[in-house]
Amino acid sequence: MPAIGNESLMETQKLALLCSRACPGSIIIQTLDAVRALRQSPWTVISGFQSPVEQEALAMLLVAQRPVVICPARTVCDMRVPPAWKDALAAGRMLISSPFERTARRATAAFAEQRNRYVLSLADAVFIPHAAPGGNLERLCRDSLPPGKPLWTFPDPANTNLLGLGAQSVPEARVPDPNTRT
Repeated sequence: MPAIGNESLMETQKLALLCSRACPGSIIIQTLDAVRALRQSPWTVISGFQSPVEQEALAMLLVAQRPVVICPARTVCDMRVPPAWKDALAAGRMLISSPFERTARRATAAFAEQRNRYVLSLADAVFIPHAAPGGNLERLCRDSLPPGKPLWTFPDPANTNLLGLGAQSVPEARVPDPNTRT
């Protein structure tokens, strides 16, 4: 697969962070608190960092100098790296990885779905602060989450759908340790 950056990050414990674009305010606040906790954890966060919540998480992780794996919904061949990512790349704290070859030059909804499957396949565990009921992310969890892979979400009424799919509750501002699977 095409990649830019520190490929040894693939050997670390990776936590997928995926969140629907539309997200209740109470969950946004809980997510930002959880990302603050992630800054002190051994996890490498892997995501497309496309939704607004994911983008804010990326900004916080970069400021905290945490390792991240970014998976765009397009090829990384000839990709112009955003200036905000250059320090993390230079320091070996970032990998930009894509399942797409040179011809996938623009992100599409279909590519985003393929990218999210790719993220799920690479992650050791999955944290979804919110998946809109009946949305693409909920369907992805239902249909594409590998068996036995931990799935975590917040115990919020807006997440009844995820909890019904077997997601485990994560208390506010807490992130499970990769060495103690629940």
